[in-house]
Amino acid sequence: MNYVGIDHHRQYSHLTLMDQEGQVLRSGRVPNLRSEIERFLEGGEAVEAVIETGRSSYTVVDVLEEMGVAVKIAHPNEVKAIARAKIKTDKRDSEVLAHLLRMNMIPEVYRRSVENRQAQRVLRQRAFYVSAMTALKNRVHAFLAQQKEEVREEVARETNIFSAKGQKVLMRLEMGRGEKRLLEALLKT
Repeated sequence: MNYVGIDHHRQYSHLTLMDQEGQVLRSGRVPNLRSEIERFLEGGEAVEAVIETGRSSYTVVDVLEEMGVAVKIAHPNEVKAIARAKIKTDKRDSEVLAHLLRMNMIPEVYRRSVENRQAQRVLRQRAFYVSAMTALKNRVHAFLAQQKEEVREEVARETNIFSAKGQKVLMRLEMGRGEKRLLEALLKT
């Protein structure tokens, strides 16, 4: 049995392949593509792998499992507590992970299902859109608060400036040309 420690990044991972005695057989930076990972793992010996959990680490987990590799997903904070290092590099991190796997000392996280991960992506995307819309509305409110008193009074009479009626009120506001352009640009976003 050989062991693979994976220090994962979005575009690439640093992989360290280690034998049962702790001898490093191969180590290197590998693009997160199935063909490249297969090329790195060539050799015939059974392999077990470990990767720290992260936003995109499941992409590599899925690829490895499709290849028939048993994968453990490590808790990053607990791994750091076990293996403290003054000098952190991708190479060292992947080697430490391989050693911990070989010694059966991986603090694992809960493994989420594919359905759960898909639902989480939808929720994160929605949270992003809600946050972006809230920031934009706050920006419009801040912009309007900086205008002359007559403009602020007219805006204050409207209960929802982002409704269709409210948008018409905003477009009729008496402002300088430059200010009007800024408001229009905010409302188009």
